[in-house]
Amino acid sequence: MGKPRRVFLRSYGAGIISVVNDIHAHAGEVAGGWHVPRLSVSSLSKQFGGIVALQDVSFDVYEGEILGLIGPNGAGKTTVFNCISRFYDPEGGSIAFDGVDVLRLPAHRVIHAGIARTFQNVLLFKGMTVLENVLTGQHSRARRNPLSWLLPDTQREERELRRSALEILDWLGLAELRDLPAAGLPFGVQKRVEMARALAANPRLILLDEPAGGLSHEELQGLARRIQAIRQDLKVTVLLVEHNMDLVMGISDRVCVLNFGRKIAEGTPEEMRSDPAVIEAYLGESFAEG
Repeated sequence: MGKPRRVFLRSYGAGIISVVNDIHAHAGEVAGGWHVPRLSVSSLSKQFGGIVALQDVSFDVYEGEILGLIGPNGAGKTTVFNCISRFYDPEGGSIAFDGVDVLRLPAHRVIHAGIARTFQNVLLFKGMTVLENVLTGQHSRARRNPLSWLLPDTQREERELRRSALEILDWLGLAELRDLPAAGLPFGVQKRVEMARALAANPRLILLDEPAGGLSHEELQGLARRIQAIRQDLKVTVLLVEHNMDLVMGISDRVCVLNFGRKIAEGTPEEMRSDPAVIEAYLGESFAEG
């Protein structure tokens, strides 16, 4: 197991927003240090009735890495996320995270293990404010004794959790929206709130499920910088499911490609651009040539 993690944003300065211009600079620094996987998915299989959603899918995600998981609609990408999150029970295979057998955990313990996620369709508490939504992401860090709120230490902890949530909102440019209901926010902003809620759990791994969906060109540029900063500055490993290939190829260290529930290729973005199986199944000749 690794060293204990710092409280979120405790020692980060004003430079946290300054993301390196060369989006792949960090990949060169860590490539030689990838030895033990942070997340290891091995021979994962899942069926829904007679439909095979995943068949013998295996891949690793290393500490400090951004791994892109791509493929056509129905390839099994979100099913992988749902197996990792324990929403689904696979028929076969294993998932290990920092030495923990994830498939032995109930769904509500996955976040305690250090894995947080976002969703394709934004799942916020629409009747809550932005700040209240982010605070719900910190439940895994709070005391669980129902009478602990009476203790002075717990009251200090609640103030600390609120301060941490406000720091997250400030980092994501959401501080001024903290008291607004989440339901009335533009879709792109709601996606940022969901990302803030996931980061509030202080994870070691974050699963981002199509974070670029529905975003404008300007919002996409900001998203790329934020994902890189999550890895670079917050030291959180990233597993990214996304259809925007400019985003995936621009920020991923490696890319894993699924098609009809099977892994068909894995490698660097440059290797995937020129892989015949990937071009035929997903990218198309025009993207590969571009």
